[in-house]
Amino acid sequence: MKGWLALARAIDALNEAAGRGARWLILACIVISTANAVSRYGLNLSSNAFLEIQWYLYSLVFLGAAGYTLKHNAHVRIDIINGRLQPRTRAWIDLFGHLFMLLPVCAIMLWFGWTAFLESYRIGEISTDAGGLARWPVKFVVPAAFALLILQGLAETIRKIAVLRGLLPEQPPASPHGDA
Repeated sequence: MKGWLALARAIDALNEAAGRGARWLILACIVISTANAVSRYGLNLSSNAFLEIQWYLYSLVFLGAAGYTLKHNAHVRIDIINGRLQPRTRAWIDLFGHLFMLLPVCAIMLWFGWTAFLESYRIGEISTDAGGLARWPVKFVVPAAFALLILQGLAETIRKIAVLRGLLPEQPPASPHGDA
C-alpha cells in the first residue's frame, strides 16, 4: 500500500501544480480583458482573437482546476448531511462515488473529448469569426482536464481505501468554504 500512497502523493503534486497554474491564468484573463476593453473603447480597435483567448483561458482555469478542487475537497457536497456522518461512512460514500460515478463519467468525457480534439486537429478547425483563433488547442483542454481529474479520483480512491484499512487517519468533513 505504501507504493499506492506514493503514487497518490505524486498525483496530488501534479494537480497542485495545475491548480496553482490556473491561478496565474486568471491574472492573464484580467490583463487581456482590460487590454481588450481599452483598445475597443479607447482606441476604437477590436479583435475577435482577444475575445476568444479570454474564453480559452477561462476554459483552462475552470477545467484545469477540477482535479485541484477534488484534491482540496472543495467540490459541491450536502454539508449538512455529510458533516453528521461518521468518518468511515464518509469514506465509504466517497469510495462508492469515485468508483461508480466520478471515474466512469470522467472516462467517458476523456474518450469523447479526445475524439473531438483529434477531429478538430485533423481538419485544422479555426473559429468562424473574422480574426478568430484555431479551435483545436482549446478542444485539447477537455481530455487533458478529465485525465487530471481521473488521476486525482484515483489518488482519492487510494486514500479512501487506506483510511478504511486504518493506514491513514480518518479525514474530517469538508469545510463549507473549501480548503483551497
